[in-house]
Amino acid sequence: MQGLTIIKPSPKHLSSLLVAVAAVMLVLLAGVAHGGRWLFASGSEDEPCKKMTVYYHDILYSGNNTANATSAAVTKPAAALSTAHSANGTFFGMLVVFDDLVTEEQALWSEPVARAQGFYFYDKKEQYNAWMAFSLVFNSTAYTGTLNLMGADLIAERTRDISVVGGTGDFFMARGVATLRTDSFEGLYYFRLQMDIKLYECYV
Repeated sequence: MQGLTIIKPSPKHLSSLLVAVAAVMLVLLAGVAHGGRWLFASGSEDEPCKKMTVYYHDILYSGNNTANATSAAVTKPAAALSTAHSANGTFFGMLVVFDDLVTEEQALWSEPVARAQGFYFYDKKEQYNAWMAFSLVFNSTAYTGTLNLMGADLIAERTRDISVVGGTGDFFMARGVATLRTDSFEGLYYFRLQMDIKLYECYV
């Protein structure tokens, strides 16, 4: 074919091309590797890279349960903003700080797997609704490190999702979803949440 010139690359040009390709590959690999760990990202909601079910126990300080309490209200809503949903004042504006036990089974005395440390507050005037942010702090033979969770706890719903926004240790930079379900409650001073945690980004 006239007008078409085929240029054969010299060994020098070929070597430069291979170096450039290798550099691009290193840049691409840097996007999935961090600190010697590799990112495994799930491509399906039904196939998380790691999952677990744990139980979160909250025992609110009532004034006479000092030894057992794991959470305490640190604010009291203004009377003008509170509605008559509860005689004990768990209304809009109430902030609770907690250091709660997290277990492998439902029973409070079952095998502990972590502590849930953080806060929740009631953020709706008309009915119970909360927003929470906390870390699951693991220190066991199975896991060490933290998972950080946050989001709206829509208490009236049977199940609700909050986000797993990061982690450390065995859960380094993890991302996923925790589905919450109120598993048990006793008045205003104790509740248990079942937490089904599914991680969709895991570094290993």
